[in-house]
Amino acid sequence: MTTFQLLLLLIAGLVFYLFFKQLFSGNYPKRGVDFEAKLPDEQIGGINRPDKTFSTPQEKPSRIEELISMADEAIEKGDLLEARKAVQSALIIDPDNIEALRREGYLYLEDEAYEEAKKVYEKILSLDPKDDIAHDSLANILHKLGEDEEAIMHHRQAIDLDPEYAPHYFNYANTLYDLGRNAEARQQYQKAYEIDPSLEEAKKMIEKLSE
Repeated sequence: MTTFQLLLLLIAGLVFYLFFKQLFSGNYPKRGVDFEAKLPDEQIGGINRPDKTFSTPQEKPSRIEELISMADEAIEKGDLLEARKAVQSALIIDPDNIEALRREGYLYLEDEAYEEAKKVYEKILSLDPKDDIAHDSLANILHKLGEDEEAIMHHRQAIDLDPEYAPHYFNYANTLYDLGRNAEARQQYQKAYEIDPSLEEAKKMIEKLSE
């Protein structure tokens, strides 16, 4: 045996020795357990997409959220029938869902079903007495129903809850104007315009009431 052959034999023996040592030690990657996620929702790309990195999957919207989104899309398209179906389905799942109730109230207003709309906004306020938008909407409905003293009370509550929201002052001003309380109406239009100078209608009413 030549020196070269002896060297090859020694190398081969060393390789076999290291291989079997590693095999029987159990210290080698095992299929299915070589990746342990640090978080329960971690993901890893497949071997054919090494460019993928660890990521947290987006949270899937709930069924109610999907239905409310469907209602909004239908309203945007002017398809109020489909919007009603989506809202009714959402309220079957959760009769106290405030966002679904808001859409229901809006749809009743579109139908000029003011008594039904009134009940919806009263329910919202029973669930959340500090909902300023519901107070404002209810005030507008009560005014249409001729219940003006109660309407004024809800206008004021809406303003108290969010004094930086211009539409609250504007809607209150509209009610006062309809009641012939022009000086008070002008004051509320002025407040609305000061908060939001883009309210051109408020500016027009200020000028009209200043003549």
